Amino acid sequence: MMENVSGGLLERLEQGPVICAEGYLFELERRGYLQAGAFVPEVVLDHPEVVTQLHRDFVHAGSDVVEAFTYYAHREKMRIVGKEHLLEALNRQALAIAKEVATESGALFAGDICNTNLFADDEESRRMVRAMFEEQVGWAADAGVDYVIAETFSHVGEALIALEVIKEAGYPAVVTLILHQAPVTRDGLTPAEACLRLEAAGADVVGLNCGRGPETLLPSLRAIREAVSGHVAALPVPYRTHEHQPSFQSLRDPAHPDAIPFPTALDPFVCTRYEVADFAKEAGELGIDYIGLCCGAAPHHIRSLAEALGRTPPGSRYSPDMSKHAYFGTDESLKAENVEFAKDL
Repeated sequence: MMENVSGGLLERLEQGPVICAEGYLFELERRGYLQAGAFVPEVVLDHPEVVTQLHRDFVHAGSDVVEAFTYYAHREKMRIVGKEHLLEALNRQALAIAKEVATESGALFAGDICNTNLFADDEESRRMVRAMFEEQVGWAADAGVDYVIAETFSHVGEALIALEVIKEAGYPAVVTLILHQAPVTRDGLTPAEACLRLEAAGADVVGLNCGRGPETLLPSLRAIREAVSGHVAALPVPYRTHEHQPSFQSLRDPAHPDAIPFPTALDPFVCTRYEVADFAKEAGELGIDYIGLCCGAAPHHIRSLAEALGRTPPGSRYSPDMSKHAYFGTDESLKAENVEFAKDL
């Protein structure tokens, strides 16, 4: 069960930071149940037990939220892989799986919609985008979600449509944008300006997710926190992006200069759990109160993030304790072996 929390999203935010684990696409691709490139969550139908277990793993590690795995489960993505006829079944199954784990654990149950890759700021694309959001939010409403996440929008215009649909359905909305290499949205707005517009339009939580790692996300988060009056979300990717390569799509590996690491060769850039903890502490000190990780996150990252925020999730029972290690340990019985091991260091 969750630690000393009750109520819906807004009530929990009043009690302290809400932790949200994302990263399902990358983690399930690593486990061999999802195809990189398309990144369509067919695993929901093919191996629902795997999705259920990953939800449980993230809650065990400290997530306050079970987010239905409906990211990229929209009509356009399903059309690309020739599975549009399975659209509704996939969404309803993903919601049912998430609801089961949320109910058994006491976590919040969130619906999810995301960028459609169709938005072009013209009337026809706006109509198509709205229709796609309406059907997904409708299925989330049928499932009884606590709130809806609208995420990874490059265009504020598309995010505003998603927000309108969520609010018309009567749900709290967490709306997060993505920054690529440019420090502004595809509409030309700074993150602070964009989040101000979203907050003014009724978003309950605004912020950034995906795209950038902790180092290159934090400056924009500081500006957002100073600009808006409400709750702020921060869900970076756990990769070591930096000033010259600010997004994980722009990272380059000196060992393989002709190859693009994104999305399947990012391993050399993965943040350690301790770097994740440092990010969580800094975000918390900034007053950011909806904190998590996006693509690339694994349960050990989430546990470290939760512990950095003062939590003790069930998974903390297995947090590292090197005092018990055969060579690095401090137990009296290990001293002789440690002396010999030290000679090899």
